Amino acid sequence: MVTFKADRPFLGVPLSIKAELKCCYTTTEQQINPTWFKSVRTGQSSPVAVNISENVTTRLDKADKELCYVLTFDSVQLNDTGMYQCVLNYSNHFSPGTYLQVYKRLKKTINLRESTKNKILTAEGVLLLLCVVLPSTTLLFKSKKLHELEKKKMKKEEENIYQGLNLDDCCTTYDQIERSQAHGPYQDVCNIIEEEEEFQLEKP
Repeated sequence: MVTFKADRPFLGVPLSIKAELKCCYTTTEQQINPTWFKSVRTGQSSPVAVNISENVTTRLDKADKELCYVLTFDSVQLNDTGMYQCVLNYSNHFSPGTYLQVYKRLKKTINLRESTKNKILTAEGVLLLLCVVLPSTTLLFKSKKLHELEKKKMKKEEENIYQGLNLDDCCTTYDQIERSQAHGPYQDVCNIIEEEEEFQLEKP
């Protein structure tokens, strides 16, 4: 009796890299002849036996009661992409299988040295700092200039107020008020007496 273990469902490998596929199982039979088959598309009716070569080899690994039939690609190619399953003793009982996907790595469009990368990062840091500092400095300068303009405006308004006053008139008015307050009552009595004398002299 043969019982298959769960296979790895998917394996992605870059082009020209080594890849290994495993078909693990337990069995009570004495002699097992595993064979690897490949299907270009999943569900293909007629899988094709894998050709063993210098680049493609097989081996049998044993671990306790479990056996693993390993298919090894020393350098995978794009046409190695497909669904791989193993069959024991040429029966119709296939393992769950593993889909092998071979892909090309993306090439670097720009090959930069570490020193160049560090310079670029430094330049980005300086630009970021300038973007933060310059607006703040400009705003502070504008605020200071606006404050100075307000002070000049207030000073000019005060000068205009003083210019509108006639200081000579103010002094004359002030002197008159002081004179009237100091001599007002006595001056009134004298004026009354003088008026009475003039009236008596005019009588026939």
